[in-house]
Amino acid sequence: MSDLLFADYRRAALCSRVAGALCVVLTLSSCAETRIPAMTVQARPLGQELPVYHPPPGDSGRPRPPTVENPTAAISLRDAVALALIQSPELATFAWETRARESRIVQAGKLPNPVVGVLAEDLEVSRLAGSSNSQVVQTQATVQLSQIIELGGKRTARQTLATLNRELAAWDYETARIEVLTQVTRAFIDVLAAQELVALTTRTTKLVEEVQQSVSTRVTAGVVSPIEQTRAEVALAAARVELDRATRLLDASRRRLVAFWGASEPTFHAALGTLTVRPQPPSFTELSARVTENPDLARWASEIAQRRASLALEQSKRVPDVTASAGYRRFTDADRNAIIVGLSVPLPVFDRNEGGIAEARNRLAKAYEEQRATQARVATALAEAYRVLSSAHQEVLTLQSAVLPGVQQTFAAVSEGYRLGKFGYLDVLDAQRTLISASGQHLRALADYHKAIADVERLTGVPLNASAPRP
Repeated sequence: MSDLLFADYRRAALCSRVAGALCVVLTLSSCAETRIPAMTVQARPLGQELPVYHPPPGDSGRPRPPTVENPTAAISLRDAVALALIQSPELATFAWETRARESRIVQAGKLPNPVVGVLAEDLEVSRLAGSSNSQVVQTQATVQLSQIIELGGKRTARQTLATLNRELAAWDYETARIEVLTQVTRAFIDVLAAQELVALTTRTTKLVEEVQQSVSTRVTAGVVSPIEQTRAEVALAAARVELDRATRLLDASRRRLVAFWGASEPTFHAALGTLTVRPQPPSFTELSARVTENPDLARWASEIAQRRASLALEQSKRVPDVTASAGYRRFTDADRNAIIVGLSVPLPVFDRNEGGIAEARNRLAKAYEEQRATQARVATALAEAYRVLSSAHQEVLTLQSAVLPGVQQTFAAVSEGYRLGKFGYLDVLDAQRTLISASGQHLRALADYHKAIADVERLTGVPLNASAPRP
């Protein structure tokens, strides 16, 4: 009885030593490297006070489409931008990608799983070949646990790379956010311009109707030829066609705006805001100094750091990993146990990851050239946007100060003179066409001016002092 208890005690002690050895292996593997905390991209100045879409916590996977909130009252630019930022389907994809890369950071810090192996040897063998009966082959049972110990900073390099990939996803999200903000602003300006165009064509149609009535009265009185009445009716029909075209343009602009927050039909009854010109915009030199806030440029610091982290990961692969193993072996016939400890190291003879390192270095060099190309592209786009902004600003001021007052006075004077018989209908028709053309040109210049402001803000990443109606 005491022999059995002693044998059990020896087995327990052996298992305890094996377990201790395995704990040492796992501890060395877990302590070989440290985890890298996740980094975040700071909020940019343009529209940073506006809400954005955030994926729900947990692994919900969004089982059903979101409910689209479609406003029914008058809508402001701020309301439109906020709705688009929260409910834009395109922007939501970037938010989920950021969440996915956050999960990749967690996975990059995980240790390789240990491997457990069970091996039975020399089964059904009674003795060695050519040996006597006393040389019996003992059946052996081996239980072994192996653990890869990563060397060369591989896990840290993976975590760093995953963290920077998450940061790049955040920059992509920021770029998409500002792009949505800009596109919604432009679409809202189109709605405002279309509303102003409908109001303008409505007023001009009433003016043409008044002129047509004056012509009809003079024709009835026999003062002028009936041909003038035909001309007046043609002009009135043309004005009504323009009014119908402006109405259809307004409907299309409204549909294009609500599409940014996933709605198919516009339900708001009007867009709030006015298209007015502001003081002289900042100089091009001042705007060029702000261009560093552009997320397309600001992201390149993270992009280059990510390429360097990729190079560091490839370089870490040159160092082979060590596989440590420990276990015990049971000699069944002799009723004995033995501890097994092993260590295996690959020999880096044929593969030292030269190709992977060279590829990472080439991609890092490519990143520097891509950064320069992006800087040139943004500078060119800013110069063009500033040209449009300055041109539209000057055109609006000229039309407001020198053109519109004159054509309005001319049309009023000629119309009154026609009723008094001082001018012919051709004079009225010419003044009418000039007034309609100048008013339409002024409205287009205002829309171009505010769209140019949105484009400049998109390229600089900060609000402009002489801005459109801000959200």
